[in-house]
Amino acid sequence: MNPKQIVGEKASEYVQNGMKVGLGTGSTAYFMVMKLGERVRNEGLDIIGIPTSRATEELAQEQGIKLATFEEVQDLDLTIDGADEFNPDLQLIKGGGGALLREKLVASISRKLIVITDARKQVNVLGKFPLPIEVVRFGWEITFERLKALRLNPILRMEGEEAFITDNSNYILDCHVGEIHDPASLHEELKSMLGVVETGLFIDMASEVIMADNEGNVQIFSK
Repeated sequence: MNPKQIVGEKASEYVQNGMKVGLGTGSTAYFMVMKLGERVRNEGLDIIGIPTSRATEELAQEQGIKLATFEEVQDLDLTIDGADEFNPDLQLIKGGGGALLREKLVASISRKLIVITDARKQVNVLGKFPLPIEVVRFGWEITFERLKALRLNPILRMEGEEAFITDNSNYILDCHVGEIHDPASLHEELKSMLGVVETGLFIDMASEVIMADNEGNVQIFSK
């Protein structure tokens, strides 16, 4: 079985009747949303979801999951989302799918963030995966040069012939940083840079990581 499907369906078991749930984005979160939709239809599971992207919003609606906005809901019982990397301290790099700002906003109001991954995402030191940084489009070239001066090796993310645009109408600069030994300090340094909206470093946010390998073995890592 696909390890992404294994962990997505496993994480859906954490969701109980009456919960308000953040619905993650990406190829792993897809299976979690699909399973929740199945439970809504077959078990009468009654939940409210907050999607982290337009793509997840459309999928959840197709699956019959009730959705709400931040105007209606300001706290969540649980968010389930994927990650591009996690280290032994459960610090994360996220944003490979381009939804890092919305993913972080949703995670920030959740009592628990459960991360679902396959075994390839486990690393001793963050940084093999390029670090996504969401930046405002106005003056992005200046932000690019500032990141370049810090030797973070930024590359403007493209979608075909055009620059990739996030759901919040920003650009993403993927930084080939190398090993990140102090992710918290790097996050704070980048957040203080004018033009940076958000970074893909999720610091002290994950409560638990559910990981599966290609043989279907599941491991759970907790804080």
